[in-house]
Amino acid sequence: MIASGEWMSHKVHGKQFRAAFAQRLMPRSAQAIYEYLASGTIRGIGPATASLLVDRFGEKTLDVLENDPARLTQIRGISSPKAEKISASFRKQTGMRRLMEFICSFGLRPILAMQLYKHYGDDALELIRENPYLLAATHIGGSFAEADHLAMEMGLDGTSKNRIHAAILFELRHNTGNGHCFIPRGKLAAATAELIQVEEEDVDQGIADLIGNGGIRYEEIAGCHACYLPELYEAELNAARRLTRMSQGRFENHVDVEMLISLLEEQQGIRFAQLQKQTIRLAVEHQILVLTGGPGTGKTTAIRAILEAFDRLGVKTLLAAPTGRAAKRITELSGREAQTVHRLLGARFAEDGEHVVFAKNEQDRLNCEAVILDECSMVDIQLMDSLLRALPTDARLVLVGDADQLPSVGPGNVFSALIRSGVVPTVRLTEIFRQKEGSRIVRNAHMINRGQHPDLSENAGDFFRLQRLQAAGSVETITELCAVRLPDKMKIPAAEIQVLTPTKKGELGTVHLNLCLQAALNPPAKEKKEKAFGEVIFREGDRVMQIRNNYDILWTNATNTGSGMGIYNGDIGRILRVEPETESLTVDFEGRIATYGFDSLLELEHAWAMTVHKAQGSEFRAVILALNGSISSLMTRDVLYTAVTRAKELLILVGDDAVAYRMIDNVKQSKRYAALRMRLQALSEA
Repeated sequence: MIASGEWMSHKVHGKQFRAAFAQRLMPRSAQAIYEYLASGTIRGIGPATASLLVDRFGEKTLDVLENDPARLTQIRGISSPKAEKISASFRKQTGMRRLMEFICSFGLRPILAMQLYKHYGDDALELIRENPYLLAATHIGGSFAEADHLAMEMGLDGTSKNRIHAAILFELRHNTGNGHCFIPRGKLAAATAELIQVEEEDVDQGIADLIGNGGIRYEEIAGCHACYLPELYEAELNAARRLTRMSQGRFENHVDVEMLISLLEEQQGIRFAQLQKQTIRLAVEHQILVLTGGPGTGKTTAIRAILEAFDRLGVKTLLAAPTGRAAKRITELSGREAQTVHRLLGARFAEDGEHVVFAKNEQDRLNCEAVILDECSMVDIQLMDSLLRALPTDARLVLVGDADQLPSVGPGNVFSALIRSGVVPTVRLTEIFRQKEGSRIVRNAHMINRGQHPDLSENAGDFFRLQRLQAAGSVETITELCAVRLPDKMKIPAAEIQVLTPTKKGELGTVHLNLCLQAALNPPAKEKKEKAFGEVIFREGDRVMQIRNNYDILWTNATNTGSGMGIYNGDIGRILRVEPETESLTVDFEGRIATYGFDSLLELEHAWAMTVHKAQGSEFRAVILALNGSISSLMTRDVLYTAVTRAKELLILVGDDAVAYRMIDNVKQSKRYAALRMRLQALSEA
């Protein structure tokens, strides 16, 4: 082993060597090769087989393993299939080693080599040499700076077209994460020029090249010179056309709607408010309906009524939501099975392992006559377009959500655009119903949404504030609440408590809070196996969350009587087993048992604490909200409102009142470059 790095002094452990790069040298002598193979490092080879291999092939054993596996069948007990498996295991290790050496020799993170090898196998090294900007692809996880560093070190010209084109497309892709469907051409040129330190004129020429070859779609919209990634342009355009047609669709149901509403009231034993009655009328008569409203305003009651009305009309209806937790919640509230949109559409990765494709589309549409989609504020333009493509042309669509919550993480602001366009039939529920009036969570949420300051010192009912002016004090209080006070005094188990925070970074960010909560709620023990992954330790019993959609992962149910594919972004589970022998860990996602190879652990993070954005679409029995300040873009009214409305029975705000009040006063939202609203209005007037 050759390692390079630096000596450092640790305050507890004393003098230590911090390795920046390590290279494992392969053994050369027959004895060294035997010791290497006998250690069990190659799956399928133990001490006895290692001895037979070295006796037969000597110093050429490793070369035979890598390049001539057919000769392994000369060894007693090794069949042709086993020989191929042994060789594949060895090639994986050597291929990974060479790739790791290449990546680390440029000072880049070793985890990038693992991701490259996971997706491209033995071809990874050749591919990254051909196109170093592959590092910045979403599924690899590198930054553009890392990819650009590699490209420059490999001798790529700083003003080459390949570099400029890669930087332009990176800027467009990167900004989809900020919610943008397009970037104005001038801003795109300026941002890219600053990113790679070239002249803006050269970047503008690069934009022109990409427009010419179809790498960018360009359109002038309301005086804005919009540059789109092709897939986002098509999604926005198609969604606008389909939604406009649906907004003009009406049904002759040959039914007395008022009589139907009376029957529904009798069946459900309630009296609908006027806006709820209007919701039912519009759902029955129109092809598309948008329903919005805050907590306690009766959205769930309206959904149940629409479902029953569609049943009476003989309309086959599917229920969906953007996340697994949101789908489970609407299933519990409505009494009907709901699915994630991705599962409904049959999402899977394409053969390239990068892009998502859906089994349901224009060629194979959904078998239904209506879809009710809950938590629609979370749906981005591409997912909405995919749903619309799979929807039968005459099917109904009911879109339900809270327009005042945070917009989707992905590009566009679809739900808000539909409402603001004035094109789609819309009902906004405003009445807070009597059974909810006693809830301070509901009352304070509506005050926050109106820009009013609730009295945070009024600790009563289901809404409490614990004033802590310093972040360290907040961390200590949050940890004590989760580990002792709520479980002991209020009989709320730690598994039903969710800590929320606006940010990942800092003392009150998810990273630090999860470290503290892991130490308090699931400390190390002899009987608990664990796996160190970078700076994170995954331990049996840990609460974890899937942080990206994985359509290919197989799960079985807890009773091992059923199975399925796909674990989705935001799904929360608990680590059941860590198995170093098979380099895997097993997670129970509320009854769905999935196994992860150690090379897939980038898809998981601890989940005792999560960001408010990650909590969208979920409700928790008890929520502890950490507030001691963060970057201004995260300290906004909609972040606070979304956090408060995640709590079902109890909300505890830990932090500084002044921070909460500043958030209420901060209604500034980052501008999103998207044109769905304008397209809807233009098409409806055409």
